[in-house]
Amino acid sequence: MVYAVVRAGGRQEKVEVGTIVVLDRIKADKNGNIELAPVLLVDGESITHDATELAKITVTAEVVGDLRGPKIVIQKFKNKTGYKKRQGHRSELTRVKITSIK
Repeated sequence: MVYAVVRAGGRQEKVEVGTIVVLDRIKADKNGNIELAPVLLVDGESITHDATELAKITVTAEVVGDLRGPKIVIQKFKNKTGYKKRQGHRSELTRVKITSIK
């Protein structure tokens, strides 16, 4: 079983070939592919975490589509002062499918 832990959008995700992952919005190249930086690689019994060895490994993914996350509502209220504030936020996300770990 081969899997990798990749760094994407300030988080780390465990991925295998064929896994579909939702990440923060990433700009793809003209073919719709992206490369993710591996932090750890597990190949059967061997585990690679050395930076020089990980520099030789590429994790490529294909962009399936762009989407937006759920709406988050932020409300602030202070009692007896008449202060109310309401704000909303939706994250820009990208759904990718891992195509190869080499």
